[in-house]
Amino acid sequence: MTQRVPPAMGSWTGAPSAPAVWSRPNSVAAAAPGLHTLRGLTMGTSWSVKLVAAASQLQRLERGIQARLDEVVAQMSTWQADSDISRYNRAPAGSVHPLPAEFAQVLAAALALAADTDGAYDPSIGPLTDLWGFGPAGARAHAPATQTLAQARERVGWRRLRFDAAQRILPQPGGAYLDLSSIAKGYGVDRVADWLLAQDVGDCLIEVGGELRAHGRKPDGSQWRVAVEQPGGGGAEAAAVIALDGLAIATSGDYRRYFDAGERRYSHTLDPRSGAPIDNAVASVTVLHRHCMQADALATALTVLGAHAGIAHANRRNLAALFVLREGDGFVTRTTPGFVACQRAV
Repeated sequence: MTQRVPPAMGSWTGAPSAPAVWSRPNSVAAAAPGLHTLRGLTMGTSWSVKLVAAASQLQRLERGIQARLDEVVAQMSTWQADSDISRYNRAPAGSVHPLPAEFAQVLAAALALAADTDGAYDPSIGPLTDLWGFGPAGARAHAPATQTLAQARERVGWRRLRFDAAQRILPQPGGAYLDLSSIAKGYGVDRVADWLLAQDVGDCLIEVGGELRAHGRKPDGSQWRVAVEQPGGGGAEAAAVIALDGLAIATSGDYRRYFDAGERRYSHTLDPRSGAPIDNAVASVTVLHRHCMQADALATALTVLGAHAGIAHANRRNLAALFVLREGDGFVTRTTPGFVACQRAV
């Protein structure tokens, strides 16, 4: 059976978690490993984990999974007023902030990608996220005024962040507003996967809001297979089917979250260089990577770069990426050699 995966929404609320639930065949003895599913809520979306384990271990594993995801929310959710990132965002200019190790790891990866894409990816994009109605400030029904947009853009710029990675120290230059929603969800997947592997759960498929990572196989020896949703297909058509083992997959799409104003549709995917929603031929980008954190952020960066620059960047970096592009009234796909190689393993 193939799990169908829509593109991630691109932002998350860090809403309080709810108790997870699990399902298992009644015929499986509590001490015998079997295929089980755990589910819960995190980051304003849902999470699910399919794993091979003894039923007697499920409650402990569920608590451990939820604890790792709750930690990500507590550190990196802009929707939580008492999170580490929210406290930094409202701190005065000149203040200095020691960051938790996990927050520092995600920020370092985000800044490295910002440098590598010359700002097409930018973790300081928060003022624009709020201004365009895709952040905690709430939705909007029209584009912002030119002057308001210019003021928000003055607060954006990854080069303003003088992050000392070795000491995990981040000064607040004044008005900086971090938004890690395009990378922290993938990091949450990695946190869960790494923890499960450390618990000797070597066969698992982890999903948080459309981002996935898998290891091992199902009890019958079959692979964990996921289908990449085809835009405009109503969920019934797949752009690709991939088998995951030691790989993560993330998709960034501009057709799931947006608002319409006048005759234009404004996507939730923003270009930090222009300060506006993207307006290019890219409908979605899917990236395969060993780490979901990287796949998550790269999918967003390649979407912002657009078809020509995005595909060129993916090829230069030997990334496994699939681009779904608008062409006329339909869609065409473009894949990198790395992605084709992964498809051949199915």
